[in-house]
Amino acid sequence: MIKSTYNIIGVMSGTSLDGIDLAYITFEKKDNWKFKIHTAETVRYSIDWKTQLRELVHLSPQKLVAIDHLYSTYLAEVISSFINKHQLAAIDFVASHGHTALHQPANGSTYQIGNLQELADGLQRKVICDFRVQDVNYGGQGAPLVPIGDRLLFSEYDYCVNLGGFANISFENNAERIAFDICPVNIVLNHYVACRDLEYDDGGKLAASGGVNKTLLEELNALSFYKETPPKSLGLEWVQRTIFPLIDRYQLPLEDLLCTFTAHISNQIFAVIKDSKAKVLMTGGGVYNHFLMDCIRKALPGQLEIPSDAIVEFKEALIFGFLGVLKDREEINCLKSVTGASKDHASGKILIPNN
Repeated sequence: MIKSTYNIIGVMSGTSLDGIDLAYITFEKKDNWKFKIHTAETVRYSIDWKTQLRELVHLSPQKLVAIDHLYSTYLAEVISSFINKHQLAAIDFVASHGHTALHQPANGSTYQIGNLQELADGLQRKVICDFRVQDVNYGGQGAPLVPIGDRLLFSEYDYCVNLGGFANISFENNAERIAFDICPVNIVLNHYVACRDLEYDDGGKLAASGGVNKTLLEELNALSFYKETPPKSLGLEWVQRTIFPLIDRYQLPLEDLLCTFTAHISNQIFAVIKDSKAKVLMTGGGVYNHFLMDCIRKALPGQLEIPSDAIVEFKEALIFGFLGVLKDREEINCLKSVTGASKDHASGKILIPNN
């Protein structure tokens, strides 16, 4: 008999390199799915890990495999500490995304480190992970994967927008869920404030003190990615190849650079939504960037709703936990309308610990 209640730990490491998000969640299926986040936290990366993860895209296959083993073991230690710290007893399984080392769906490849057997062995628990590979094998983008959670857990909103390393969106269109990456956000903003030894622009204060360079803004808005039709997704490689060289060519003061890129983000979000009366759920670390949110509100004066801090900060951990629940039930967790795969499917691999 299929269970109706699951107590799980959802684990996510995003492209903005903030750290590892962990959330202990109960999911319950009655008529609809309900959830409760009991406790959640972000374990910050050490400078050493942050440096290693930033360089993943440049590593040889052999070095990538080596760091995959190290990271899987490290992830098991982080999750074990979380379990012990919060004295969590009832756990059905851990659902983990890992950390994206390579995402090139056009070449048929995506690689998330931290999904090896060491993770289950280190935890001595069942682990459900590696949610992207199967989708790419089915001809999909392998991203975004959050929309199934948006559909089943947040159906009261017209649009769900997450402002993380990238901005992504999902919404219903003719009874199909449509979702895609809109543009880079924190992966760019955080990269540039690092020159002042800052992790992020607190509240967007630096950006707010700058001015928009209209020529750069026009160039950014004219990038070919924005003209592509969904499904489409972005990765660090595209940012390093396209965004950074374009911005660096202008040699702008930091404040103007941040202000211009913030304007670019709000322009792209408006270009996608357009409906000024829409009810929009806004999540991700970007909602704490008050200047960015002000820019978006000016473009979209409808209902922009920011939920509880737990959902804002841990929505991806929540939904990857939910993907694990759906996989455990062998129910669809990847939508072809979103990723472009040849079919809807239940993605992910299940690791059982060796005793």
